[in-house]
Amino acid sequence: MTINWRQASLHAALILGGLVMVFPFLWMLSTSFKGVQQVIQSPLDWLPHPWRPANYADVVEDVPIGRAYWNSLYIAGVTVALTLFTSAMAAYAFARITFRGSGLLFGLFLATQMVPPQVVVVPLYLLLAELHLVDSHTALILPAVANPFAVFLLRQFIRAVPVELEEAARIDGAGRWTIFWRIILPNIRPGLWTLGIIVFLASWNSFLFPLIFLNSTELFTVPLLLSSFSGQHGAVDYGLTMALSTISVVPMLIAFLIGQRKILNSMALSGLGGR
Repeated sequence: MTINWRQASLHAALILGGLVMVFPFLWMLSTSFKGVQQVIQSPLDWLPHPWRPANYADVVEDVPIGRAYWNSLYIAGVTVALTLFTSAMAAYAFARITFRGSGLLFGLFLATQMVPPQVVVVPLYLLLAELHLVDSHTALILPAVANPFAVFLLRQFIRAVPVELEEAARIDGAGRWTIFWRIILPNIRPGLWTLGIIVFLASWNSFLFPLIFLNSTELFTVPLLLSSFSGQHGAVDYGLTMALSTISVVPMLIAFLIGQRKILNSMALSGLGGR
């Protein structure tokens, strides 16, 4: 039996990389079942002894995790819906409607993706304050909808759709909106799924904008609640903090497990549509 050392080395490196990435999650889960003394003792125990599942009950009782969950789900859901709709229309315009300067305009639009969000925080805050949107979920949703990456990704999928399908629809009397709704969107469904998962994860994990734009506790998202909980008693209870972190990461794991194959396949296919 001949051993392919190149393949074996590649698989060993991938396994090692996977263990390195999954270790923090396993440590978080283990710590969530520990008491304070178990966390700070030396040498450290890898497994809780004894197990303390009461950490989860204490978190649910002490922290409004239900409201924060709803806030994050609501913001992420609305952001995904609006981003998919507006980005698909913009991508269709850039992919199919040619006009003078369209290439330059698309390049400038993509260039905005290189601007760090920290740079636009102050002007964005002033704008939202003028619109009386500070301390509201709308302040988190509207800026997230303008997503250059979303437009670029969907544009690649649209360019992979055969133009002949649109020409046949025009012969049958279909207009732009009918072509977009009945031909383009069904054919780029994998891209929509992928983009929806990416936008959902980004919205769920967002911390900077909620920290700046939200003041009312009842509007807090899960990451913001986790940050405020960590230091509200003057000292960090790592067991309770890790229990809350474990609860907060569940939707992200579910979303990724459901869509991981769609993400990988769509990212591979999105670069094949150029003409």
